[in-house]
Amino acid sequence: MRRVAVVCPGRGSYTRDLLGSLRSVRSPALAAADAFRAALGRPTPSEMDAAESYSSRLHVAGENASILTMAATLADADALTDVSVACVLGNSMGWYTALAVAGALPQGDAFTLVETMAQYQVANVIGGQVLYPLVDDAWRALPSPELAAALAEIPDLHWSIRLGGQAVLGGTQAALDALMKRLPPRKIGDRDAPFQLPLHSAFHTPLMAGTSARAAADLAGLGWRAPTVPLIDGRGVVFRPHHADPAALRDYTLGAQVTEPYDFGASVRVALREYAPDAVVLLGPGGNLGGAVAQVLIEEGWRRLDSRAAFTRAQAEAPLVISLARPEQRALVT
Repeated sequence: MRRVAVVCPGRGSYTRDLLGSLRSVRSPALAAADAFRAALGRPTPSEMDAAESYSSRLHVAGENASILTMAATLADADALTDVSVACVLGNSMGWYTALAVAGALPQGDAFTLVETMAQYQVANVIGGQVLYPLVDDAWRALPSPELAAALAEIPDLHWSIRLGGQAVLGGTQAALDALMKRLPPRKIGDRDAPFQLPLHSAFHTPLMAGTSARAAADLAGLGWRAPTVPLIDGRGVVFRPHHADPAALRDYTLGAQVTEPYDFGASVRVALREYAPDAVVLLGPGGNLGGAVAQVLIEEGWRRLDSRAAFTRAQAEAPLVISLARPEQRALVT
């Protein structure tokens, strides 16, 4: 049986091209998410997926995008078969989903967690986030002295997410405006960078201290427990079955995870080094973490990978990164 590291994506993974992708899904988790939102009188994940058109107000705003992403990810987790889960990790909001997938929170409590954190942002977006690549087209590291200088010199600018070969910076709008003027233009695929992510607060930075304090008061009573499989957080710390302290899970999730940088690259490195999985499985929606994971594999020299071309060849022979968004790869694990 194939041993896999399971990755849960962050908010914003559900994109325009995925509209209607949940219509034929039969998943207990999706049904539970629909019931949870319906009870609150808010659009359900299935209703949002069935909308006639994709809109920022409905699909991108955090109060909807968060639960939509979580529901789609959990539906993919329901579909996994014939694999042994070596560990679970997530990116940014995907940490909340990873808690449910790894059994560290009851599913209903995970819905409450993501819904509560998302509702805090309604008409209250705090600062923002900017994305900038740190690798070239071959996914080899590029020096970025301008970024280091900006972080040192611009007030209220912080690392937000270390996303493989990409940097996500968070800060006040004034800080982000200054940053955008200082960074030399680069490309992420066919998109010009740096660019600001729409409707995102400055997650994982000190600007979110008030949100963290509010969450600690509102959500401390959730059913925190040791996970059933190893769970790797945004520092690279492993919460182990039977031994993890539920209070430590609570304190990290509502504290440092909110106000300190989320190092997705570190979590992937720990998964590779500690658990040596046969493959890394990307749960949906979408497969937008494929590049970030591949960039960490290359940095690690995993299976002798040293470039994007080498990764592409390996994927053609026996995929090391399996995205459930790709039908031919999905068939390998569902």
